[in-house]
Amino acid sequence: MPGILLDTLRGQVTDRRPVWLMRQAGRYLPEYRALRAEKGGFLALVYDSEAAAEITLQPIRRFGFDGAILFSDILIVPHALGQDLQFLAGEGPHLSPRLVDTALSALTPAPHHFQPVWDTVRLTRAQLGPDKTMLGFIGSPWTVATYMVAGEGSKDHHLARAMAYRDPAAFGAIIDAIVDSSLVYLSGQIEAGAEAVQLFDSWSGSLSPQQFERWVVAPTARIVSTIRARHPEVPIIGFPKGAGAKLPAYARETGVDAVGVDETQDPRWVHAQLPPEMPVQGNLDPLLLISGGAELEEAARAVLAAFADRPHVFNLGHGIDKSTPIAHVERLLEIVRSSA
Repeated sequence: MPGILLDTLRGQVTDRRPVWLMRQAGRYLPEYRALRAEKGGFLALVYDSEAAAEITLQPIRRFGFDGAILFSDILIVPHALGQDLQFLAGEGPHLSPRLVDTALSALTPAPHHFQPVWDTVRLTRAQLGPDKTMLGFIGSPWTVATYMVAGEGSKDHHLARAMAYRDPAAFGAIIDAIVDSSLVYLSGQIEAGAEAVQLFDSWSGSLSPQQFERWVVAPTARIVSTIRARHPEVPIIGFPKGAGAKLPAYARETGVDAVGVDETQDPRWVHAQLPPEMPVQGNLDPLLLISGGAELEEAARAVLAAFADRPHVFNLGHGIDKSTPIAHVERLLEIVRSSA
């Protein structure tokens, strides 16, 4: 029998809301910090399948979330496309060579980087109960491209945006390569046991409407249509953070099964704008999990009320922060699980 999360993503309104939290496996958990201290750096953990499976399972054991989200990173695709990937303490990810300086054709693909992640999915799914859903993911092409072009994260993604205007053919080739590699990677996750997948477009909010259509909607639609043809039983969640008023067009034009909503969106507006049968995921502000108290409880109940009449997966508007108190997560789960 499928779990409540999978039922909801397939369009059912269930007796209670399923819940999982973006970045639920990670630094806010003492058991994660202990394992990382033992094993070493972040990327070493990602490519250690047994360790990554253990990390994926840690929040399930502690909190009983309805979904286990694969412990990995959106930059595995650039690594497989031939860029060197490092995670530097205090600085975040670095990719080299930067594609603002180097042609895509100069890279030597390294698709073997996918295999340990597929093994993580397989190991995790084997240890999950039948009522839990295994979630795979990729970074959406636009967001991945911003890192590949600049070699690192940035506040306004100006190098990628400028390249997309200045040389749309070259930028389009990068997008196409990401799409092709992502399809291999995502299909492999599904074949290894992922029962639903999420497309993270963390930086979609930095684009103008026309560029959003070209670099977010169009490549996402290509991924969705291909994955649906290959794996029609697997729900696809699209999460275009920062999409704002462009969210309804994203939901309509990409063909995703469910839409993730960030914390800047009014859930009542989202409910009014999207088709009533479409599953929605979100959208509590992660900072409320740090502050806790009455504000957390009020906001959580407001999200639950706004989406009471549609299939709804309770989640955050983005990833859980590393300084989040465990007790606040426990209180949030009490609120969600006690709701009708």
